[in-house]
Amino acid sequence: MLRRSADAHGFVPFDRFMDIALYGDGAGFYTREDSPFGRQGDFYTAAHASPLFGRAIAERIRSVAAALPDRAPLSVVELGPGDGTLGEGILQGLAGELALKPRLEYVLVERSATLLARAFDRVASAGEAAGIPVSAAGAVGADGPFSGVVVANELLDAQPARRLRWNGEAWEEAGLRWTGTEFVPATSPLESTVPAPALPASAPPGGVLEVSPMAEAIVREVADHLAAGLFLVLDYGMDESELLSGHPSGTLAAVRRHRVVDDPLADPGGADLSVFVNFTRVRAAARAAGLREIGFRRLAEALGAWGFPELLEAAIRSSPTAEVEVRTRLAAKNLLFGFDRFYALELAPPAPAVLPAGPT
Repeated sequence: MLRRSADAHGFVPFDRFMDIALYGDGAGFYTREDSPFGRQGDFYTAAHASPLFGRAIAERIRSVAAALPDRAPLSVVELGPGDGTLGEGILQGLAGELALKPRLEYVLVERSATLLARAFDRVASAGEAAGIPVSAAGAVGADGPFSGVVVANELLDAQPARRLRWNGEAWEEAGLRWTGTEFVPATSPLESTVPAPALPASAPPGGVLEVSPMAEAIVREVADHLAAGLFLVLDYGMDESELLSGHPSGTLAAVRRHRVVDDPLADPGGADLSVFVNFTRVRAAARAAGLREIGFRRLAEALGAWGFPELLEAAIRSSPTAEVEVRTRLAAKNLLFGFDRFYALELAPPAPAVLPAGPT
């Protein structure tokens, strides 16, 4: 599949390689039958760290719903639902909202049919228990414009990204080249222009900058279809200047069974690949698409605004044993302090004119 994707000179840009390695039919990491998520898989997400993560997002959804017209239908659309752990937590958090539930539907959007099937079983079961219908869609705008909340948790960092390398005079496209017997790291002139903002005028020699056209396209797609409500992006990332200064070799990481793989290019489809979100470009894409930025802050700060401390205290009070209480406290500590460089970016369409930044 990689060889078919190469150009006439045998070159494959990195975003094409990453797309095949993660999503290629029958070969991609996310198309395999066993789940990559959780402690028994390859990595865990914030949703696996503590069940209170989903409950806090449910609180944010509740505040958004309160700002929208009463009785209007409200869709909660989760992009890239993984194994369904986050959706399950959100639905459990919304289960007691008797006045809100008749307006709600929960929609899963997932590119991988394998992951979608796994997530749907879990989320649909939680939806049935909560009395909230759950469905799947092929895209954000499959049913046209809607009002509600779009949640993208640890999705943008798993989108195919271009890796641009500074050669001392100009930016080049980094990728792989087929030698006739194997693929080796290589560079080529830029495949295409990079949307605004302009690339840095210089960088340390050999410096690598990662940009994701796919991540920016997701932002534009949400902007095109979210008529009212909130787009919530939760992910690892930095501003572009921080990426270049703090990670001059880039942020590409490959993980298998919770261990970092030394060579991310060695086994396409055999490990998870991710790069930090370039928030400078994602935020610029959001502004260009007409989205308003409601908030951009560290995860711990956002969770505090969404009622996490109160949720934690309630969970501690209801712990049936001292052991459960300790586990609850440790999980909360891991979530609040173990997800370094994890940000919450909140975006809203132009209307309604006022949307609260969240409870304080």
